[in-house]
Amino acid sequence: MNRDEIPPPYTALARHGMFPTASHDEAARFNLITHLNRHLSRTLGPGNVVAYERRALPAFVAEHGREPKDRFEVREAMNRVPYHRFWSALKRNTMEMRQQAGRAMALRQLDQLDAQARQYNEGRDTLELDPAIAIPHYQAAVDIHCMPGSYHGEERPGDVSAGANYDCGFFATVGGAMGALNDGGGVALAEWVKRERPGWQPRRILDIGCTIGHNAVPLAQAFPDAEVIAIDTAAPSLRYGHARAQALGVRNIRFVQANAEDLSRWPDGHFDWVQTTMFLHELSIKAFPRILGELYRVLAPGGLMLHLEQPEYSADMPVYEQFIRDWDAFNNNEPFWSAMHALDVRQELIDSGFGADDLFTTGVTAVVDETVFPKAKLGGAEDHGRAASWHAYGAWKKDNAK
Repeated sequence: MNRDEIPPPYTALARHGMFPTASHDEAARFNLITHLNRHLSRTLGPGNVVAYERRALPAFVAEHGREPKDRFEVREAMNRVPYHRFWSALKRNTMEMRQQAGRAMALRQLDQLDAQARQYNEGRDTLELDPAIAIPHYQAAVDIHCMPGSYHGEERPGDVSAGANYDCGFFATVGGAMGALNDGGGVALAEWVKRERPGWQPRRILDIGCTIGHNAVPLAQAFPDAEVIAIDTAAPSLRYGHARAQALGVRNIRFVQANAEDLSRWPDGHFDWVQTTMFLHELSIKAFPRILGELYRVLAPGGLMLHLEQPEYSADMPVYEQFIRDWDAFNNNEPFWSAMHALDVRQELIDSGFGADDLFTTGVTAVVDETVFPKAKLGGAEDHGRAASWHAYGAWKKDNAK
């Protein structure tokens, strides 16, 4: 096996001041889950194509006299194939195992983690929590990613258990491809912007759905003179995320509990850059345009809107690929995944206020230390839905004053 195909050990992760301490057995458990994930993706995953071409597709054609017309018919056919059912069950179990391992590790040392968080959080105006912010109904309806309580879960009032679990378990899902701090996506964002717009110095950056700041903190580090606002509705994640940023010495970032459907606390044109990373697929179809509309409103003329996601389903994407990308919608507690990726995101951005010539699409790949971590792969090696490479939808807002 190529060295780049082997995930790094769990002990290669960086130990910032809030990261839970792993025992020998806990690290070994995460290594097992990580390697099983990689095996399912790289070794067993291609077998789904064979199962489709040799079993599911011929059986469907024999029954219906035609090939499947959409991803839902492919799913129905594939769910009759034992190989796919076995692969799918194993993949689902790795997510449950990841959550069990991370939660057990966080709860074992929750007293210490909460005490550390209080030291970093209390008395600082860079963490703003608002108990009046309700959990959106579409977030409360399901344990996203099989995470007990989702991003909002608390073992006890005021704790950081959800954030700690999310941070320590993320490694297992992406096989270390996001780097020592699990922040390869945010680092990639900063590098992409500096490459695309050399010398650009945004004054204010807004990150929506920040969870614990994996993607927002690198932006604050890359643009130290900018004010970065990272918002989420989940207080437990924000408590941990703020403490994590403080432990990393990042001071130009504020974590704010807010719902992006209502950004009225900020005036029109307040931010030079508004962005999300793998967040749009967790929105309801009703919330989606509301948030885009608010982001357009608070974006300054000449400013950047950027959304990192997986590519939308289009007529150019084979129905089998749509089906395999849709796996998370039905098996990983991602109820809005399928509908979101079927949207015409370009049209949604136009409806929010952009002109068609303002828009662009691009690719962004996680940046990691390749001497320790395997380089993220594109193309056939992609683990659909969890790869460290994204399809980005963006727009530069017209500055009519120029």
